[in-house]
Amino acid sequence: MTLATLRDVVQPAMTGGYAVPGLVCLGWEDMRAYAMAAQAERAPVILQAGPSCRAHTPLPVLGAMMRHLAADVDVPVVVHLDHGYTLEECRAARDAGFTSLMYDGSRKPLAQNIAETAQIAELAHAAGISCEGEIGFVGYAGGEGSAGTDPEEATIFARETGIDAMAISVGNVHLQTDHEGGLDEARIRAIEAVCAVPLVIHGGSGVPYAQRATLAAGSRIAKFNIGTELRMAFGAALRAAVNSDPARYDRVAILKETHDPVFDAARAVIRGLGASGKG
Repeated sequence: MTLATLRDVVQPAMTGGYAVPGLVCLGWEDMRAYAMAAQAERAPVILQAGPSCRAHTPLPVLGAMMRHLAADVDVPVVVHLDHGYTLEECRAARDAGFTSLMYDGSRKPLAQNIAETAQIAELAHAAGISCEGEIGFVGYAGGEGSAGTDPEEATIFARETGIDAMAISVGNVHLQTDHEGGLDEARIRAIEAVCAVPLVIHGGSGVPYAQRATLAAGSRIAKFNIGTELRMAFGAALRAAVNSDPARYDRVAILKETHDPVFDAARAVIRGLGASGKG
């Protein structure tokens, strides 16, 4: 069994000049490909269950699948709740065997975000697992706009919540399908100057590859969440598999053809963050 907590993997990453990928899972096929990619790269990996994944599959099932995959590899695997919105949801993830809880109070006033995130951090630490919080709101491509992280607020948030990692808003956007954006490095450096906690970038798919690599190697950013580019690899492979034979109906045969493209895409993400060989 190679289960790890978030703290177990982000602390060495922050000091070691690399970042750990937080890979967004939607089902068995992608999470299995991610675990196998981490094994092939000898890298730590964070398997993440976000809101859309949880809407499709119950938390106890997701926890069991991810823990099963962790038992099948010998690199560190974090079983991570991504964007938990309530105390009840975080408790359910803890009870389902998750080793990391991300509480998202980023839409709320600072004092409320601190109080609620601190409660989740206490819950997590009492169970021997980790907690990630978010300060500053990371928006969505074509949807809600972002609210950038204020370095002074980030200092207070990190200190008063006791979190193990802190997600920040520095030009990153969820669900971006291209790499034409870029992070605000001046804001990142201002946050780093006043916060010692490992930093997390949500919406990492939209960050140019070169900037991802540079920041992984030379900043406090220890975790990049990557979802959209892997979903795109899965979708393209699934579309090709279905279109190659319109008469085929066996879902197992069709889904099997998504494995190699997603496996290869995940390996590329791991290598790009400098995490290969760190597991």
